[in-house]
This record gives sequence, structure tokens and C-alpha cells, in this order.
Amino acid sequence: MKVMLRKVTSTPLDFEVKFNEITFKGYLEYYKGKLILLKANIVGPLVTECDICADEFIMKLDENVEFFISDGIYEDDNSISLDVVESLDGNIDIDELLNSEIELIKSDYHSCESCK
Repeated sequence: MKVMLRKVTSTPLDFEVKFNEITFKGYLEYYKGKLILLKANIVGPLVTECDICADEFIMKLDENVEFFISDGIYEDDNSISLDVVESLDGNIDIDELLNSEIELIKSDYHSCESCK
């Protein structure tokens, strides 16, 4: 799902995308300047590997996600505390954001129940 950033206003624009059984649901809202606020939740089962025994296990996701999307290159003015994702073509791919967040979660340290 692609969204044109210039169409995002101060009225929240709801979105929901699914990848396998994982749901990424939230909204986009104009913040200020070239910044769009994304607030969302990622929910569902994620198959990952235990970092101790290397066995696959299912991790239940329920993660809140909040960051800014910049329409163009973001010039840091130190007034915001959230991460900023830059969009260089005026569009944002929500599916790609979900995939990136899943990979970020998977890159963290995880252990299965028998290794805890």
C-alpha cells in the first residue's frame, strides 16, 4: 500500500496492512514542515529463531510503533525525539515499513520458552 505524502493532512489517515498473520494498523497525520507522524501497532504471530538453541518458535507480537516520515531529506533541528524515515519520492510504502519493522524486531535477541 503506497500513500502520497502530500495527501496526508492534520486529519488522521487510517491504514491497515497484513503480512501473513501479522497486522500493521494505525494512522498517518501531518505534524509540521515536511514531517508526517506515523502511529501504529503491529500484532500477530512471528516465526523467529531462538538465539540460544537456534530452534524456531512463534513469538507473539504486540508492538507500538511511532516515528516521523519526512517528505524529502530531513534536516535535524533537535526539536523532536522520534526517529525519522526519509521519503525521497513523495510516497511512502506502508508494506515496506511493516517489513522493515519485522526485520528490526527479528534482529533483536530472542529466546524460546525452554531456553529462558
